[in-house]
Amino acid sequence: MTLDTFSQKILRLLRLDAHRSVQEISDQVWLSRTPCWRHIKDMKQSGVIQRYTALRDQEKLGLHVCALAHIHLTRHTEGGVEQFEREITTCPEVTECYSTTGEADCILKIVAPDTKSYDAFLHDRIFKISAVAQVRTSVVLREIKFDTQLPL
Repeated sequence: MTLDTFSQKILRLLRLDAHRSVQEISDQVWLSRTPCWRHIKDMKQSGVIQRYTALRDQEKLGLHVCALAHIHLTRHTEGGVEQFEREITTCPEVTECYSTTGEADCILKIVAPDTKSYDAFLHDRIFKISAVAQVRTSVVLREIKFDTQLPL
């Protein structure tokens, strides 16, 4: 979908603060309130705006470990992959999951209070999924860039 200049500006403002009122957004993009509201409504209906969310500070929430788990699956059958995906979607520790090309079949972003909790998560959840053959973990030392902005 191609976005006009107003839609792009509206998206940038919503990314910075999704609690802005339509009036505030319309004032900043130099568009009257009703057309601004229509732009937002159209982007929601078309799926450009999927949902609104609150970004949290994982450190302040006691989640001091962030790990990237590279998952290798044993069964590349439809049932094995589906079972893995079903299980992963029920794990609150997994904040992101990507099916990938290359050495790993999937890469998971996992947060936990500490390494002991991460180890318990692996043993209690991940290693119990029959389709999982191997897990290679990279522990994140520090976050260099995190941004929710998409290039428009």
